[in-house]
Amino acid sequence: MQYLDNIIFLILLIAGFGLFAKSLQKIYRNIRLGREINRNDKKGERWETMARVAMGQSKMVKRPVAGILHLFVYVGFVIINIELLEIIVDGIFGTHRFLSSILGHSFYNFFTATLEVLALLVVIGVVVFFIRRNFYGVKRLTMKELFGWPKHDANWILIIEFALMMAFFKMNASDWVLQQRGLLPEHGNFPISSTLLGPIFNNFGDGFLFFTERAAWWFHFVGILFFMNYLYYSKHLHIILAFPSTWYANLEKKGKFNNLESVTKEIKLMMDPNADPYAAPAEGSEAEIPSKFGAEDIFDLNQVQLLNAYSCTECGRCTSVCPANITGKKLSPRLILMKTRDRLEEVGRNIDKNGSFVDDGKKLLNDYITKEELWACTTCNACTEACPVLLDPLSIIFEMRRFLVMEQSAAPQELNLMMTNVENNAAPWQYNQADRLNWAND
Repeated sequence: MQYLDNIIFLILLIAGFGLFAKSLQKIYRNIRLGREINRNDKKGERWETMARVAMGQSKMVKRPVAGILHLFVYVGFVIINIELLEIIVDGIFGTHRFLSSILGHSFYNFFTATLEVLALLVVIGVVVFFIRRNFYGVKRLTMKELFGWPKHDANWILIIEFALMMAFFKMNASDWVLQQRGLLPEHGNFPISSTLLGPIFNNFGDGFLFFTERAAWWFHFVGILFFMNYLYYSKHLHIILAFPSTWYANLEKKGKFNNLESVTKEIKLMMDPNADPYAAPAEGSEAEIPSKFGAEDIFDLNQVQLLNAYSCTECGRCTSVCPANITGKKLSPRLILMKTRDRLEEVGRNIDKNGSFVDDGKKLLNDYITKEELWACTTCNACTEACPVLLDPLSIIFEMRRFLVMEQSAAPQELNLMMTNVENNAAPWQYNQADRLNWAND
């Protein structure tokens, strides 16, 4: 069984990536449950936005401490996992540090030294984040809505990343000591692991070091596969989905709400004396009357809004600047996205069980998001401005309020009074139309 290790490695590799692809397929299916929306305009601006915000982390650094630490973790973790390519080749073909033969001795030394520095920055970042999240008391990270799984999820991610980096250092340190003893060819430069762990590992025998190097190598590989498949259950889907979310972001000016084409056409028909009010709109046209105004459930939201729900990092920057939340109201923009994702996942499980969606008697409105939350929103757009990946919880709130008003006539009394006045008096105030210009008399 000379090739048993290679066979086991290949089975794990195929299983890991296969499960990951299945998870992505399920997410894609769930997002497709929403209404189609055309966000393929302004392609140049969209590519620029994605590069600047998702890849360049431009909005993260507006809060410098968290932003710089996140940059350490993000850049370090992504670049270090380039080494996964080397691990895959070594695992399949039984080679050792395959990239050294491709990059050359000097560049491979530079490459491995860079990875070690980045790994150290990742360790520093995750340790500070763990302390900050659990002991420092940042309000947006200790709110009631994060109790339970959201808090555990965030901590598990930090622990997994820390463990993977420590395995990386142990693998390199044991490899380095074996190289110094002439038992492995000299490939790579390991300034961090050789300094921190080298003196300790020098006290152990060759057999232990070979075992440690292989055990750390396997742990790092299996850990990456586990982390990759854990993403489906975690808020850290934003590692992947932040890129399409920023690409499909709303590029219109903040505060500009969409008008329903069907309603706009109806008003134009009312104002045009030559129009035929009985002429039906063409099938499939934007002006075709929708089956429902606004959103009652996830099926009524558009696909970008559902993508936003999956992309939410639960960082709470939106909630921390929300004036309604700051004044003690029930609304939390972060929780709007979290509840939308919870409902979307529930619908997905329903489809998995039944083959297609079977009415479960629940809706996003009322069963997940309450009217009190929706009407607390001032539509100030502070949440969308604060989001580091350009998510738009306000658009979900707006669509659900549109449903309450246009489908259920369930607006608060103050709004109903205002709309009645506009209808009867052509002004929001309750006085006769003839008195509208009295203010200008003086």
